[in-house]
Amino acid sequence: MRLHGYFRSSAAYRVRIALNLKGLSAGHVSHHLRRQEQRAPAYLSLNPQGLVPTLETDDGGTLTQSLAIIEWLDETRPTPPLLPQDAFQRARVRAFAYAIACDIHPVQNLRVLRKLTDLGVAEEDVTGWAKWANAEGLAACERLIASEPGPFCFGQAPTLADICLVPQLGNARRFGVDVSAFPRLLTTEAACKDLPAFQAAAPERQADAE
Repeated sequence: MRLHGYFRSSAAYRVRIALNLKGLSAGHVSHHLRRQEQRAPAYLSLNPQGLVPTLETDDGGTLTQSLAIIEWLDETRPTPPLLPQDAFQRARVRAFAYAIACDIHPVQNLRVLRKLTDLGVAEEDVTGWAKWANAEGLAACERLIASEPGPFCFGQAPTLADICLVPQLGNARRFGVDVSAFPRLLTTEAACKDLPAFQAAAPERQADAE
């Protein structure tokens, strides 16, 4: 398999974590997002959205969108599971993951921030927008798992929820969010970062890290 990504992409970070949890290896192909390498014609032929990640599978297929990739990994390599067997709990895990991947991440990613700059928004206001998106969304995530015993988002093992949470907390810190306001999320993050699968996936551990 080959994973197309960028060390700082939180979506690619999610897939790296999932691969590591599954004990799978993939060659990594870097596309520098700030240099617009993801818009090169050769890459657009793989992923017409011009986004990362893209996974070239070991059977010759191509998959885009991090959560779709992770669920494919979970369905084709079911051990260890990244979603609960119980249908209700599975829906709750997905809801938490979607709160991050669909509602927080898209409105603070590089493409949106660059567009705000192009529209004439001041740099400090662009950063303020990203900070607000992270703080508001993570506050809701804190409440979503407030009654879960942990140490992970939903129990004793990491799931899709944790895979989405850890990269997003990294984003929040980059934009100046005071994450101490989210003690339940930080408990989960600490449990995740004790695991080699999360450690090896960290942005600073990647070959293209700057």
